[in-house]
Amino acid sequence: MAIWPHVAHLFAGALTCNAIPHLANGLSGRPFPTPFARPPGVGLSSSSVNVLWGSANALVGAGLLLRFPIATPLEAGGALFAAGFVLLGLYLSRRFSDRIPK
Repeated sequence: MAIWPHVAHLFAGALTCNAIPHLANGLSGRPFPTPFARPPGVGLSSSSVNVLWGSANALVGAGLLLRFPIATPLEAGGALFAAGFVLLGLYLSRRFSDRIPK
């Protein structure tokens, strides 16, 4: 059994999850950290950069799913997609939780 479809499903879930905050902030006109900010991942990027970065994440995630389709959500591919989504979601929620104004 090849490992690459499993790796692709995990990354497709992570990229899809990462697309959401960038697109949400970018489309609503709010700055948000991206790898292109100074310092990377800490500074704020413009809403336009976030729309582009979120779109790139969504396109690559969709491309992985097109290349390595998941036949049914109950098989290993579906579980790995969900795991990638949830794991990156939990990481990002902790990573950016200190950025909320108090």
